Parts: sequence; C-alpha cells; structure tokens
Amino acid sequence: MKKFALSVFAVALVVTAGWAANDKDPKSNSKNSQKDDVIFVSVEKGAKWLASVQGRDGGWGQDGGESSYVRAGERLETNGNDVANTAVAVLALRRAGKEYQPNVERGLAFILARVESSHTDGLALTNTTGTQIQRKLGPYIDTFLTSMLLSEVDGTLSDPKLNARVRLALEKCVAKIQKNQQSDGSWNVGGGWAPVLGTSMASRSLNVAKQKGVKVEERTMARADAYARDTMVDSRAAGAGGAIGGRTASVSVAASAPAAAGVALYQNAQALEALTRTEKDRAKNAPQIAEIKSQLTNQRFVDGFGSMGGEEFFSYLNISDGLRRTGGEEWNKWHAQITQKIVALQNNDGTWAGHHCITGRVATTSSAMLNLTVDREPLRNARN
Repeated sequence: MKKFALSVFAVALVVTAGWAANDKDPKSNSKNSQKDDVIFVSVEKGAKWLASVQGRDGGWGQDGGESSYVRAGERLETNGNDVANTAVAVLALRRAGKEYQPNVERGLAFILARVESSHTDGLALTNTTGTQIQRKLGPYIDTFLTSMLLSEVDGTLSDPKLNARVRLALEKCVAKIQKNQQSDGSWNVGGGWAPVLGTSMASRSLNVAKQKGVKVEERTMARADAYARDTMVDSRAAGAGGAIGGRTASVSVAASAPAAAGVALYQNAQALEALTRTEKDRAKNAPQIAEIKSQLTNQRFVDGFGSMGGEEFFSYLNISDGLRRTGGEEWNKWHAQITQKIVALQNNDGTWAGHHCITGRVATTSSAMLNLTVDREPLRNARN
C-alpha cells in the first residue's frame, strides 16, 4: 500500500507541468458556437462520470472502478479493475481538462506499476484475464492500449525521473509488441471478436513511439502497413453491404478478414488510419484512401455491426484521425456527422453504453470522448 501511495505521489509531482506542455485547457480553446458548446457539454458530462467512478486503486473496470457502480442486471466478465479500461479512460481524461489531472495521475500510477511488474517475454502485461474488452479485442488489448497511452504521455512530464520511468515502460511495451508481431504483419493473437482493432492500436502506438524517439524497426511498421492495405474490404461489392458474410451481405475480402469480425467498418477504418500517417503515405496509398472515403457515404458501412458497440466508437476514431490528416471538406463533413451521432447516443448520466459486444460504460464512454475531442490533439508527423 505504501509503495502504491509513493507511486501516485511521484506522478502527482509533475502532471501539472505535463498538462502545460500539452494543448491548452479545452475550455479556453472552445469556440463560441452552438456546435462547440454541445461538444463541450457532452465531453464534460462524460468526464465527470468517469472521474466519479474511478476505483480507490486508481483503476477502472468494465463498468466503473468499484462494484457499487455496476448496472443492475449487467453481466460482467470480471469484477476488478484492469489495465485496458484504465488506459482508455486516462487517454480520454487527458483531453477533458486540467480539473481531471488528479484522476490522470492515479490512473497512470495504476498502469505504470503493472507494466513494471510484468514479464519481459510475451505480450501480456497483466494476469487478469477474461475481461470484456479482452474477449472482444483480443487478450493483449491491455498492452496495446497502454502503449498508446504511454506513447502520448512520453516526453510531456517535467520531472526527469518520471519521464524516464514512462520511457522505460513504453520501451518495454514496444519491445513486447515488436517481438510478437505475426507473419502477416498483424497482432491478431489469441482470439477475440474483433482483434483487428487491437492490431490497429498496436500499430498506432508504435508509430507515435517512433516519433518520440523510441527505437522501432522499419520492417515492423512496413509489415503492419502491408497488413492494412492487404486486408481492405470492398464493402460496395455486394451493393450497400457493410458486413462480411454477416448481418448484411457477403463481399470480396482478403483471407484474413475473419479477424475483423465480419464487419467492413472495423477493417477499413484501421486501414485508413494506418495509410494516412505521413504525406508520403498519403501519396503512396492515394487509391486505397479514396476507396475507403467513398464508402463513408454508405450508411450501412458506417453503422458497422448494425448497433452501436465500443468497436464502432474505436473504428470512428480511426476514421477521424485518418480524415483529419487528409483534411478538406470530407473531414469537415465526417466530423460534423459523427459528432452529431455520438452526442445523440449519450445517456442522461453522461455515459455511453454499447448495445453489442463492448457494452461496458468505461471503454464506450472513453472512446466516445476521444472521438469528440479528436481535434484537440496536435497533428503528428503530418508533413513527413
């Protein structure tokens, strides 16, 4: 207990400076328009709920941080707090405003302690298994989301000792991810309903870590990019079908499509994010990017599985990041459309809850908030 308290205190010493190093407080950046007011209110409601249900240990689980926050009748895969839900909650609260700094501190301490105690071999960061988010996005989603978080936090903290601690934890995650890449370039390992989204998060984290100066092998990224291109789905091949051999109609698809849970949205969203990271990427992959963009007018494609789950929110984030890099009217139209859609789905208590697969309020609320605040993050590596 004393060790954990010291860990939290160490993070608390420097996060104030870390916030100063990031974008300004979102409140000071919000424009005086109805659209921005609606987004701000929606994010604030979600952030307040996340902060209110954080566990005493600094973590979050499927439906909150303590058992008292669980919805009556909701079946939970596990009852404790876990690394993956905590990582995505911290990612969301980092963008929500300085008032959530204490929650970020505690969540980061929760995660760092678990990274540091994990084995260097294999992909696992935790002994906790069977969580809802693991069952849906793969058993190593904790590692991928943690790597995403640490790659963003790396270099933003003022205390050299804590920055070094974050860097070591990030390097450990990156090494685990690189060592365990599959021959097809993915990290679709160990099952899960839509592990392609886990692969996307692994690839995203390596990309940001590389920009921060962490050693990432070129062949690792090249294989990941090839996977993204090779597994794109033509969702228009069967008319307006958005699912692969599933709820709508079958379409032509690469051999590894089962990793996308039969949903073209998940597959092509991760491809769009991966193929738009730099100007060189955007030029090289222009035909594939145009193909995916053309599918965004297809409502059945955008609806994904057909009902809203956490997988849809994570896929929308991939699309938003990709389109923001390409810019123009397509980005503006998509951002307005998806913002309106997400805000309309928010519950009165400030949460979002999935209606299939990832139904837990923590991951769904956090990923919805990340979508609404996507333009609060700086565009990384946009000109390279």
